[in-house]
Parts: sequence; structure tokens; C-alpha cells
Amino acid sequence: MHGLSPTATRVAPLARPGRPAVVTRTLAELTGPTRGVVELPVRLMWNADRTFDLADPDELLWMYENVLRETTRADDLRVFVNGRTLRRVWRLLNLPRGVRQAWESRHRGLRTA
Repeated sequence: MHGLSPTATRVAPLARPGRPAVVTRTLAELTGPTRGVVELPVRLMWNADRTFDLADPDELLWMYENVLRETTRADDLRVFVNGRTLRRVWRLLNLPRGVRQAWESRHRGLRTA
């Protein structure tokens, strides 16, 4: 039996155990709202109160953290996340290592945002 070298297989960064992080191809395709109140679907937020006022910086961060961590669909990212806003708040987000790694690998500009 031949062993595989660690570089022979590539493991996708995980958002959580068993769930690969989802990343869009470009930040430009992230056209989510930049103001107003947003209600996330249950698949992204299980709390009874799933609404976020984007004028509140803490609520905006909390919403982005949930969407980036919980989504299994790129369409959720396109609908709920705004590319310019994501770049602006990137360093403030509390994300699992796998999510941060996946996004920064695809969008290198986030590393310096």
C-alpha cells in the first residue's frame, strides 16, 4: 500500500466539523443590503429573533458572522453579504479559522483589509 503525501490531497477548510466553508468566486457578486433591517432564514439563524438592523455595527457583524459560518449555498452569500461592507468589517469578524482561511485564500485582499 502506498501512502499519500500531505500535499497530494487538498482538504477544504471547514466552517464547522463536516461542513466545508462556502466562498464566492468574487467579492463583486456579493450584492447584499447595506442598510435597513434584514431577517435571516432559519437555516442561517436558529434564534427566534433573526432580524438585524444594519445601522447597528454590532448587529451587522453578528449577521455576517452567522451567514459566513452557517451557509451551505453561495446564493445566501450573494443575497445577505455586501462585498464592500465585508471588506470593511473583515478584521472585526469573529469567524472559525476554516472560514477565515477559505475566504482569505480565495480573496487575498481580505488579508490586508
